[in-house]
Amino acid sequence: MSDHVLLNVEAHRDLRIRRERSVAMGDGVMTALIVPDEFRRVQGDYPILFRQNRERDGFVALALFGFDAGENLFLADDRWDATCLPLSIDIQPFLMSGAADANTARKAVVDMASPRIAGDDGVRVFDRDGRPTPYLETILERLGALDTGYRAAAGFFAALERYALIEPFTLEVTLDDGSTNRLVGFHTIAEDRLRELDAATLGMLHRDGHLLPIFMAVASLANLPALIARKNRLRRG
Repeated sequence: MSDHVLLNVEAHRDLRIRRERSVAMGDGVMTALIVPDEFRRVQGDYPILFRQNRERDGFVALALFGFDAGENLFLADDRWDATCLPLSIDIQPFLMSGAADANTARKAVVDMASPRIAGDDGVRVFDRDGRPTPYLETILERLGALDTGYRAAAGFFAALERYALIEPFTLEVTLDDGSTNRLVGFHTIAEDRLRELDAATLGMLHRDGHLLPIFMAVASLANLPALIARKNRLRRG
């Protein structure tokens, strides 16, 4: 169970955070939420897929790490074997507080129930004088980027649906040992429909900043064979 509290120097002057990567630290996840603003950065490592949100009235974007629930094929020896981390993973155990309205400042929140909360061997959040450490300053910057990305994502997904640029995606993978894995319930960019768009529509998508993340999502699917190879290596032991 989570224990989210507002981060403040009085209560958290000696707070330290563990930064290693492992299942025990909560990294045993098959997917992570990402925002269109980071597609260009993450597409070099992970397939980008889409899934309907919990309310089933829109979509979210996901970086794919494995083929089974709780499987992260990028974990190895207390490290994450990729060139970058999605922001939603990198900022843990922090998140941004909700805000009642647009004029209310959003603040950093820390999950005190997270296994990343350390004793004496983690990275300090505040220095001994109560000032944010470089680690915390980086986290705050990334929280801000993630928050901005979430707020901008609605326009991106609205454009995908407006121009019918999202379609169901199912992948069946036969591994070297003969076993089969299936990905179901996901969506991808509808490439055939994308190719049919006229110049005016493409120009509007570009003007609104949506065309680049669309192409980054398409390009990211080239990572599927590498992810399958990771799965085969895991099965071989």
